[in-house]
Amino acid sequence: MISLFFAFAFSFLLIPRSYCAVSWNATPFNPAAVPLAVRSPYLSAWLAQGEGTALNAGWPTFWTGSILGPIEPNDLVNQSLPFSYLAVSAAPNDGKTHSVQLYSDISAEWVSGDDSLVVNWTTTTGSIITHQVQLEQQTVFGEVNDRIQQGSAYYSTLNSTQATFQTGEDVVVRAQFINNGVLTNTQDTNFRAVSDQWPVFALAHNLGNISASTTPVVYSVGHVRDPAIEYIIANDATQNRSLLFWTRFSSVANAISAFLADFNGAKARADAFDAQVNADASQISSDYASVVALSVRQGFGAIEITTSKESNGNFNTSDVMVFMKEISSDGNVNTVDVIFPSWPLFLYTNPSIGKSLLLPLFEYQATGQYPNAWSVHDMGSHYPQALGHNDGNDEPMPLEESGNMLIMTLSYVQKTNDISLITSYFSLLDQWTQFLVAEALIPANQISTDDFAGSLANQTNLAIKGIVGIKAMSEIAALVGDTARSSNYSSIATSYVQQWQIFATSSDGKHLTLSYGNDSSWGLSYNMYADKLLNTNVFPSSVFDMQTAWYSTVANEFGVPLDTRHTYTKSDWEMWTAALVTSTSVRDLLISSVRKYAADGLSSQPLGDWYETTNGAVEGFRARPVVGGHLALLALPATTGSVTTETPQNSSGVYSGSEISVRLSLVRVFVGLIAALVVRVIV
Repeated sequence: MISLFFAFAFSFLLIPRSYCAVSWNATPFNPAAVPLAVRSPYLSAWLAQGEGTALNAGWPTFWTGSILGPIEPNDLVNQSLPFSYLAVSAAPNDGKTHSVQLYSDISAEWVSGDDSLVVNWTTTTGSIITHQVQLEQQTVFGEVNDRIQQGSAYYSTLNSTQATFQTGEDVVVRAQFINNGVLTNTQDTNFRAVSDQWPVFALAHNLGNISASTTPVVYSVGHVRDPAIEYIIANDATQNRSLLFWTRFSSVANAISAFLADFNGAKARADAFDAQVNADASQISSDYASVVALSVRQGFGAIEITTSKESNGNFNTSDVMVFMKEISSDGNVNTVDVIFPSWPLFLYTNPSIGKSLLLPLFEYQATGQYPNAWSVHDMGSHYPQALGHNDGNDEPMPLEESGNMLIMTLSYVQKTNDISLITSYFSLLDQWTQFLVAEALIPANQISTDDFAGSLANQTNLAIKGIVGIKAMSEIAALVGDTARSSNYSSIATSYVQQWQIFATSSDGKHLTLSYGNDSSWGLSYNMYADKLLNTNVFPSSVFDMQTAWYSTVANEFGVPLDTRHTYTKSDWEMWTAALVTSTSVRDLLISSVRKYAADGLSSQPLGDWYETTNGAVEGFRARPVVGGHLALLALPATTGSVTTETPQNSSGVYSGSEISVRLSLVRVFVGLIAALVVRVIV
């Protein structure tokens, strides 16, 4: 008998430890951490890889690194479902018949960031077996170590005469299966702390005697809470918002049933999406396609799609808002300068998701509760509480966020021909533009989105954003028939560019400076991408050519530094820069640098966007949605355009021993996660 324990992942060929060293090849490359179940800020499970941790030698972890031992962009209800799939099939690779039993479990570590807290659980049976586990004492909207302290984890599979279940201490339950090949169909009712004899919730299937590939055994894993978001509305009141899937399903059980039944359809949609994204990205390069494949799921893993209830208790299906967590930094809600670098992902996959990300910001500021003349930085200091900043003391990025809102709004309108945002919030957009007119040409000492680099006066790149923002408002005004305002803002933008060129170009004429007058400084002028995205052509082509030539002279082994203050860079801004340069070779240099960093095997954390160009070392960020910016080249007007099927992830991997192959078919956005998986093979 061969019993194989491993924390599952995807697209890997493994040799059991009892035979030889583990080795495999991943497609398109072996990432620092494999995204297993990455569906929301709280269903975000990864398997650390680094230089190649064996899949049977590591535990799945939350994005923070704690042990737990992205998609349907055109169906927002499906995308809002907080569940992932795991599908396992087996096939002999020696031409013989074998008796095979399959075991998997999740642990109580799924439901808290504090393992000392008490949990309880229950198991329901019928056509589906479902384990449900939750904290005994919950805190609505509360977090511990970025883990929500509210709601329940669910682990389910279709019931059959060959399926068994058990709950109890991890070593006891797993030993039961290893020794007997079945579980006892019993429940441990000794509710206790997560770390007290480590309760697990197990499912087993007897696949019987197999001589050919089996039909996949399908599991679902998820985390559900309600309400999901607390959102500020007029008069400093708050509104509880629910995930959108509740508009279709009356209970979690109904949602799980429909989710499991849809596996084949979901996999087909995922495969189609994968093929479309790969085809579009491969037109640029194979390196680009490989980076995009990893980035899409991570970007979607930071958002939740919500709706509100009417006074009669019914869901208001016309009120859809999307909320994004600023993962791995300060946990803000709908941070404008985090949405902004992520924006290409939504423009490419489904711009309506982008609109729904902007709506909470527009709606809040339209109530008049935010006192500043510029755009708010975020919707709240701590996800999932979008409580605004009525005191005006949000992180001060006035020029940054005002330009971002104008640019994103116009790009949405251009992509969809939907003018509802600009007609509803025209006065706000104009207010922010007036601020840019006053402040953009010679920026005051302030921080930009790259706040970790510190504040700086006269930032060349920040001025670019402000000028493009003014030009964007000219286009917005034209779209609503305000020709006088349009002409005025267009003239201002043109005048500013002429002055800006004098301020921002080094005395030798070889590059733009980081800040006006500092000839020895330079940086990635990634904000010029917005001029190309919007097709506003406010900056002359000579500036694009100059920067393109410069970047090839200052590249390090892992890319071009963000600016001359440090040798680190940001992968999202490198991709934005790749989309604006005028040389294919420089474009490919930037793309390949990001790919090299992502695949270098020096990290074991979810993909970080902030890293060292000298050696590929991660600077600190991880699992952030800003990697959606890696799709910058796909979001440009000249590209294929939005895809219309489901989000990709390469979908399968093979565990190959000497007697049996076990195929893990993981629909990429609906990837499942387990604490342990055991395959019991009797020769």
